[in-house]
Amino acid sequence: MPKLIFLPHEELCPEGALFEAESGTTILDAALAHGIEIEHACEKSCACTTCHVHVREGFDSLPESSDEEDDMLDKAWGLDPDSRLSCQAVIQDEDLVVEIPKYTINMVSENH
Repeated sequence: MPKLIFLPHEELCPEGALFEAESGTTILDAALAHGIEIEHACEKSCACTTCHVHVREGFDSLPESSDEEDDMLDKAWGLDPDSRLSCQAVIQDEDLVVEIPKYTINMVSENH
């Protein structure tokens, strides 16, 4: 089983996290199953960007993003070339290093 390594995030996983995840599971579902409460305001329907993450290692092992995901990512705060919506990024057979951005678009728009 591939391993997911979450880099430390001040609020969601201050110590970071390392666990095995089932291939075919989304990054978001794996995180939630291990107590990492990544925001997902649209309930995983690819209609917002609150579950945006950076896949720092293993990005190329993920299936290509859909046009719908790419359109949503264009609205994400802190977008970079290794950005994905964690509700859409399906884990394959390679380990992943994931960074959760400090802010979501909701937090930025609410001046947090």
